[in-house]
Amino acid sequence: MAPNGVVSDKSLIVSFGEMLIDFVPTVSGVSLAEAPGFLKAPGGAPANVAIAVSRLGGKASFVGKLGDDEFGHMLADILKQNGVSGDGILFDQGARTALAFVTLRADGEREFMFYRNPSADMLLTPEELNLDLIRSAKVFHYGSISLIVEPCRSAHLKAMEVAKESGALLSYDPNLRLPLWPSADEARKQILSIWDKADIIKVSDVELEFLTGSNKIDDETAMKLWRPNLTLLLITLGEKGSMYYTKVC
Repeated sequence: MAPNGVVSDKSLIVSFGEMLIDFVPTVSGVSLAEAPGFLKAPGGAPANVAIAVSRLGGKASFVGKLGDDEFGHMLADILKQNGVSGDGILFDQGARTALAFVTLRADGEREFMFYRNPSADMLLTPEELNLDLIRSAKVFHYGSISLIVEPCRSAHLKAMEVAKESGALLSYDPNLRLPLWPSADEARKQILSIWDKADIIKVSDVELEFLTGSNKIDDETAMKLWRPNLTLLLITLGEKGSMYYTKVC
């Protein structure tokens, strides 16, 4: 047993980042402006990973900050109901839980509108991190949205450092959301700034094109994202499946 009652059996997957409320239209194939109404649903890629791990029988914990509001406590309860440890969750009394309106239009394009000015997840500081929990992780998983602004960026980098020093595998899913970044160039720069730290990276075909500047989905393009530190590079292709690359023993 580690300090603060955190179980240190190195079977834990700790997921770091944002959790928010997604509002999705009550009908499909419309723009946000055309939607007659919206339904709320839990969202945030890192939190989704933690819940998926738990549902598959694994041990998962989430590290992040929520607003001390109805939505924040609802999200924390959803994590608990799905067997995800909330030892890394904090509540901010001065900022709200993030909201996102998202739809899949009739033309197949996704449309996003975010409300984070700032939201609670953006205000997590390095000093607030549950370092004992992070040190207990077998896998430490994260995205890139937590890199956009301070102080969350510094908290993200500190958590990665502590997890790596403690022997965890670092798992990275950039989860590109361009509307949240100041510019496409800044998004590309910051997403790649921590590329060399990860052991496992998962990108979509859209992210592959964005990060490499190539519209080809092939081995040559994928290898532009390969780094010596990687043990596994995954590229998801939607209905076409996926590609993966790993070290040759």
